Amino acid sequence: MKILITGGAGFLGQRLARKLLEQGRLSLDGERAPITQIDLLDVTRTDAINDTRVRSIEGDVADPACLQALIGADTAVIFHLAAIVSGQAESDFDLGMRINLDASRALLEACRQRGHRPRVVFTSSVAVYGGALPETVRDDTALNPQSSYGTQKAIAELLLADYTRRGFVDGRALRLPTISVRPGRPNAAASSFASGIIREPLNGEPATCPVAADTRLWLLSPRRAVQALIAGCELDAGAVADRRPINLPGVSVTAAEMVRALREIAGDAVADRVGWQADARVQAIVGSWPGRWDTARAADLGLAGDGDFAEIIRAYISDDLRGKV
Repeated sequence: MKILITGGAGFLGQRLARKLLEQGRLSLDGERAPITQIDLLDVTRTDAINDTRVRSIEGDVADPACLQALIGADTAVIFHLAAIVSGQAESDFDLGMRINLDASRALLEACRQRGHRPRVVFTSSVAVYGGALPETVRDDTALNPQSSYGTQKAIAELLLADYTRRGFVDGRALRLPTISVRPGRPNAAASSFASGIIREPLNGEPATCPVAADTRLWLLSPRRAVQALIAGCELDAGAVADRRPINLPGVSVTAAEMVRALREIAGDAVADRVGWQADARVQAIVGSWPGRWDTARAADLGLAGDGDFAEIIRAYISDDLRGKV
């Protein structure tokens, strides 16, 4: 089985690839087939994964010729992770449209032209929601994005559903909570602080929270995100026959509760490295997202999230700090 991961050089793409290589097989329609090749497509190559089954390819995900060259009749599964993050999509409209929308359409069209109906897993976002929301958002809550990023993700969801309805692909859209704790350095996402206020203090550095202490977030660890991507891919087509995107389970927590959990796990000296300085731009974007979801459908499909935010912190310490604080 050949797999393509767009955005494959990113941290989530690499972790997904490693997990797929570790398990060695993927179940599609009841058949557990061996994974023979994983192509990682991104704007830069990565040499981080030393495995003969992996090809790292530098290319433009929005270039139809690039996608047509990579998506062959033997490409059974595509994980479409490539995206311009929320804050950057807001500040650079053209780039956001090109990568978050045009690339998604180009990928789906390359699959249609190939004619082999691959399974396509699309990572969508909490940002498709916004405006006046119920206290708990459901899978069928009306979309009302309040940012360019959310709008681009919502349109791509609809495109995937229609290409699936027409039989061009076997698609499923998974709406990811904000991923925390991301390794590495801060990025241009409005939600970058949701990792930074945990990651930086645990690494001995100060961090600033740009939103109000009572701002509620919906979070998922990288470990659980990878598990959900694979489990979502392996769902039988009949389980997602209604073509509705799936809201993945997460942890509903305020910024203040996040710091409190950090204090309980790592102590006062670490938690006191977090400062508070309001950023109206970040607050406006993050504050428009739902802070609590009804994920009964995801649970019924066997998709699981983290137990609480303390579990998310401990997963980061275990996976990225090798258990050391």
